[in-house]
Amino acid sequence: MDHRPRERVPVLADVARVAGVSVPTVSRVLTGATPVSDKTRKRVDDAILELGYRPNEAARALVRGRQSMVGIIAGNTTRFGYAATIQGIEEAARAAGLLVAITVVNSATEADVKAAVDLMLGQPLAGVIVLDFDLQGERALSALPETLPIAVVTSTNDGRAARRVLFDDHKGGYEATKYLLSLGHETVHYVAVPSSGRPSGRLVGWREALLEAGRKVPEVVLADWSAQSGFEAGLILAGLSDVTAVLSGNDEIAFGVMKALQLNGLSVPDDVSVVGFDDHPHAVLWSPSLTTMAQDFVQLGASALHLLVAEREGADGPADASSPSPHLIVRDSTAPPRAGGAGRTIH
Repeated sequence: MDHRPRERVPVLADVARVAGVSVPTVSRVLTGATPVSDKTRKRVDDAILELGYRPNEAARALVRGRQSMVGIIAGNTTRFGYAATIQGIEEAARAAGLLVAITVVNSATEADVKAAVDLMLGQPLAGVIVLDFDLQGERALSALPETLPIAVVTSTNDGRAARRVLFDDHKGGYEATKYLLSLGHETVHYVAVPSSGRPSGRLVGWREALLEAGRKVPEVVLADWSAQSGFEAGLILAGLSDVTAVLSGNDEIAFGVMKALQLNGLSVPDDVSVVGFDDHPHAVLWSPSLTTMAQDFVQLGASALHLLVAEREGADGPADASSPSPHLIVRDSTAPPRAGGAGRTIH
């Protein structure tokens, strides 16, 4: 006889009915909390197979006194670096049998930070991973309770004590600038991503490389994370006479910078070389293809999840984890400077 319910997903009571046992007995078989006879276990297992019953892992975790949800707090989920890091967290969480909940902090105001943190703390959390990529992330990290297991994806050891996955923004900015100088450029202009309340490692590395080489440090051009802000920065750079090389705080900014330069009669890379940061999937498809400092954001996210699980389970191990160093991918957007430099004005 086929006991499978036709109109709904089978539940624990259906398994108990088909197996001829009580609901608590089925629960004991699923959780392993109390020993049951082999005969009873087989009856329950056979009923589960017949019904196609799928245990609710979240409910089982609560029965065991273990939360099964990992929270992610981020200032954005649409930018490449944020999205790829979240991908790494989710994939690692799924492999560990954990659910993921994401809360976006709309702004760095006290009200928005508190609203996001309160919303997250209303969930049955095993712990929280904070993407400390911006001011929203930094302030949300400070607002979380000390009793909650926390892992942070960040480029700094500054701030509250927490397990950290560190990526080396400083090295990336330094090496990208050194590469442009090695091509023969006299200096490198920088279009900066927003600060998280402290100097960006990318900016510090850029400045350090210029000072070490005894080169002029140009005024920083500010942008947000978007290609549109890069375009507006590119309009400024197109009118400066000494611009032959530009380092952009991320690839999307670099896309906008290149578009503005090209619309103003400048060739990339013949007149101006451009380097991005992060290795966005579109970087290789852009025209010209973008030279960039690549980072493995997916690995960053996975490492953060592993650190959080280790803290939750009280495992020994390092409090921090380092990601693979950013590495330069040379494509078509960089070249030695043209004789005579840029020296052009906006058309």
